[in-house]
Order: sequence, then C-alpha cells, then structure tokens
Amino acid sequence: MSEPTVVVGHVTKAHGIRGEVAIEVRSDNPERFAVGSTVYVEGRALTIERAHAHGARLLVKFRGADDRAAAQALRGHELHVPESWLPELGDGEYWPFQIVGCEVVAESGRSLGIVSEVIANPANDLWVATDERGGETLVPAISGVIVDVDVGAGRIVVRDLPGLTAPEE
Repeated sequence: MSEPTVVVGHVTKAHGIRGEVAIEVRSDNPERFAVGSTVYVEGRALTIERAHAHGARLLVKFRGADDRAAAQALRGHELHVPESWLPELGDGEYWPFQIVGCEVVAESGRSLGIVSEVIANPANDLWVATDERGGETLVPAISGVIVDVDVGAGRIVVRDLPGLTAPEE
C-alpha cells in the first residue's frame, strides 16, 4: 500500500476451528469491523465476513480464512486502514498517531520530551512526554494546558504549570 496507514486493531489469537480471530480493537469507529469492510495485514486486503462481540473482545471471521490454521497465521498481526479512510476531525482535534512523535515544549521554552504514547481516559486524553533521560510527564489534553499544537512541525506548546512543567524548587 502506497499511502500511510493507521492501526485499527490487533489480532490476539485464533478462536475455534472455523477461522475466527479475537481482535483487540484500536478504533472508535463503530463501522470499522462491519460485515463487508476491509482492513489490511502487511499490505494484503482482508474482507470481514462476520464480526461479533465476545466478552471484552471482538471475534472476526475474514473471507477466505476458513480454518484454525488460517486464523492462527494472522495471530500477532496489526490490522491497518489507509489514513485517507479516517473521518475529518474538527479544529483542535487530533488522531493519536498525529500526536505521537511531537515534541512537547513549555511556554518558557523548556522541553518536556517527545510524545511516546496517548492514553485514552474518559475525561480527557493524557499525552506521555518522554525526555532524553527516560523521565515521563503526563500532559492532560485540555484547553487549560495546551497552548498550541502544530502536527506539521511536530511541536506542542503547553502552559507552565507548577507540578506539570515548572521544575520543583
């Protein structure tokens, strides 16, 4: 596939003997795993034949994967879709993959590190900025903290707040 992709799921294991796999879903698009939808594994298109919830997991059967051996071959693989398939976001909204890799800098100019992870929380996401020593700063993704996000430049500016960005005296 020639365009960049994003991960929408991870195959954790084969389930049963008829080709189903258990998926760890990494997409909040409820239609992502609808019957007839397509995802990619290592550039190969897979069409969803059926999908249903099974406890905390999603069980998916891909067209052509008709037995346990075919399902087992998918184990451990990430499921991708092209970035162009993602819906447009509003101003001030970002996909986690756009934030990871950006440098976080306080208004004072002090670097807090590079965003290594986005943690989804019910109230707001937390952006994990990891500095060169391996220290982590959890940055709440809220308007009172975030001053500016420039994903094109890979730079996020945050307010200088005691306990977050200001060094302890």
